[in-house]
Amino acid sequence: MASIASKNAKNKSKSKSKSKSKGRLSLSELKTLGHQLLSSRAHINNLPILLSHVSPTSPPPHALESLLSLHSFFAPILSDLPSSKPSSTTHHHDDDPELIYNTWVRSKFDIFVNSLIDFAASPLADETLKEVVLDTIMEFVKVANGGRFHSAIYHRLLHAIVHSTVPVNFVVDLLVSKYFKYIDVRYFTYISLEKLARTLEAKDISDHGDLNADSNDESHSKSSLEIFIHNIHYVISHIPPLESSDEKSDFEMWSRPGGDSKELSGNPKAEDKEHQTEKNKNNVLSAAKIAKKMKLKFTKAWISFLRLQLPLDVYKEVLVTLHQAVIPYLSNPIMLCDFLTRSYDIGGVVSVMALSSLFILMTQYGLEYPNFYEKLYALLVPSIFMAKHRAKFFQLLDSCLKSTLLPAYLAAAFAKKLSRLSLSVPASGALVIIALIHNLLRRHPSINCLVHREVQEETSKETDADMSSRKLGSDHFDNEESNPIKSKAMKSSLWEIDTLRHHYCPPVARFVLSLENDLTVRAKTTEMTVQDFSSGSYATIFGDEIRRRVKQVPLAFYKATPTSLFSESDFPGWTFKHEGKETIDGNDEKEITNISDKCDNSSAKRQRVESS
Repeated sequence: MASIASKNAKNKSKSKSKSKSKGRLSLSELKTLGHQLLSSRAHINNLPILLSHVSPTSPPPHALESLLSLHSFFAPILSDLPSSKPSSTTHHHDDDPELIYNTWVRSKFDIFVNSLIDFAASPLADETLKEVVLDTIMEFVKVANGGRFHSAIYHRLLHAIVHSTVPVNFVVDLLVSKYFKYIDVRYFTYISLEKLARTLEAKDISDHGDLNADSNDESHSKSSLEIFIHNIHYVISHIPPLESSDEKSDFEMWSRPGGDSKELSGNPKAEDKEHQTEKNKNNVLSAAKIAKKMKLKFTKAWISFLRLQLPLDVYKEVLVTLHQAVIPYLSNPIMLCDFLTRSYDIGGVVSVMALSSLFILMTQYGLEYPNFYEKLYALLVPSIFMAKHRAKFFQLLDSCLKSTLLPAYLAAAFAKKLSRLSLSVPASGALVIIALIHNLLRRHPSINCLVHREVQEETSKETDADMSSRKLGSDHFDNEESNPIKSKAMKSSLWEIDTLRHHYCPPVARFVLSLENDLTVRAKTTEMTVQDFSSGSYATIFGDEIRRRVKQVPLAFYKATPTSLFSESDFPGWTFKHEGKETIDGNDEKEITNISDKCDNSSAKRQRVESS
């Protein structure tokens, strides 16, 4: 009977604890449970109750109180808890009550960490509380592995951030501002992002290979994959790179046991100087090794990320910043050649964005790309003069055409293509074209024949068909040809530039006069700075004209008020037919007055009805 009574008492106590855990406890009750848990092991059953309140759906004060109590409970005993992974020694001590207790507490600690990570990635959680949660997670990352960086907990945090379908910018921004200054946090971030990118790549390949998948599921998985890629890009693009000036001995470590190396600062005694110098040398060596490892992890993370099927907006953002934020810090930048050549072959705006990075690989790292100039020639279309990144493109175009080893036919093809575009681009584009052609003519004297070409007499070798097909004033240049070799630019001339003398925009008409100088005499001429014209627009041209001081101002003066926009003398030999107003005879005028009277009478009647 006594055993039955004890069992009933235990069941009642369990039911009471369950009812407490399921019901909504007050803040004072949670504080009491926390104090009891910290005071004695006898209240260890308060642990699951407090864990249940660490949730985004709990009121923020309740969640905060539970979090603080649990953090105070777990922090001192983490070093005594066994590993989460079962080891062979645990099977020999199954009867040890202390080990059983510690194993159970360890399982509750893992649940606590998972709850914190879910809390940090949840859209329902309070932002102020998220900062406390992130600080708690990073504190466990620091101390939960005997002073070494706990990469498993940190990887689970990044996994939750990347696989979140809601925006996680707030948590990432907290990581950037508070923890990415530590070298070990950045190091393990690169390692985790590389693993996550490889996992997404394998998942993408398996989704494409599964042909029997439902279309709805496929579209859902594709949209989720794009969100995950956006999250990876947001994290990896906000990690500060390791500058060359940072390769020093005072790296800040988040998990370094024993404090920072800055504690060595002060006024050491004379006998300790030799020891300190030797220690600093060792620190410099370790800093160099750290920098080398960081560069390797940085490279692996970015290469794994660039292998993914990037959405178009992420693709463009990556290409815009790749030459400044990624290439200088890679261990071997040539590894990007496949990604950049594929991007350059796409054409359009994507090719323009890839040009900066590709040009750096060709000029600084010895990359060979045989069809580079042919692809560059294909980018010269009218729409490029209104593109967002046109300023950088024109500067790179000028740099690509700077080599004196450029063949004459290639320089002539670019000059003629730009000359033809000057007829259809805005005024700001015509200014850039004049500057580019000016530099081409000055760098390559062999194409100065394009400036003025005399009509030569037909040779006796030409057939009658050739003579009949060639007309006086015809242009041999083929503007539709995509291959600059076959464009026949060397047989043409820059007649389009001569038409710019009469351009409607005065700055263009004035600027084209610079091409009248003898550009073959390099000592008397200088190259144009394309950067001064590459970002121009109608607004900049208008602003320059407003600020320009004009000595003689043309006035529009007429002796008689003009009756038309153009006078007959403006178009001699032309007559213009126009339909005047038809005359109204007396009968028509009477009918019109009768109709208007009827309309007035009907409106008056309507007003009287509405007023009554």
